Amino acid sequence: MTILSDIDIEKLIYSKKLDIEPFNQKNLTPNGYDLSISEIFIKTEDLYITEGLATIPPKAWFVISTKEFIKMGSEISSQLWIRSSYARKGIFASFGKVDAGFHGTLTISCFNSNEVEIEIPIGDRFCQIVFEELSSTPSELYGKKSGNYQNQKGIKL
Repeated sequence: MTILSDIDIEKLIYSKKLDIEPFNQKNLTPNGYDLSISEIFIKTEDLYITEGLATIPPKAWFVISTKEFIKMGSEISSQLWIRSSYARKGIFASFGKVDAGFHGTLTISCFNSNEVEIEIPIGDRFCQIVFEELSSTPSELYGKKSGNYQNQKGIKL
């Protein structure tokens, strides 16, 4: 697998083998793309926040949905990485691979490990998606293999 550079990402978007909607040039990094927060769900308060600031209680589990709708091509997979600014605040997040052929927003499980509340602005860049080129096309893409979250929008628990 090869990690794709910003130049590779733009070429794939131009050729329609990858799509990020909305695409913001400022979110493009040398080897990935920063995804931003669309909404946050705080379990302990049964609260969805879609604008302004979300105040995350100490030791609380919460979920983030990305604003960006990603359409992965047939020979592209990706990984998610938390931005270091959030890791340094004590936010832990559970990330996995995004399979070839996935289409949708991403739901990210998070935890505030602090003894104090943390404010997170809706719209802030939260994690980076790093795209990888597969050596061949998989026998079945995400939508056919499992497809549980195909075309999801918003938080899906």
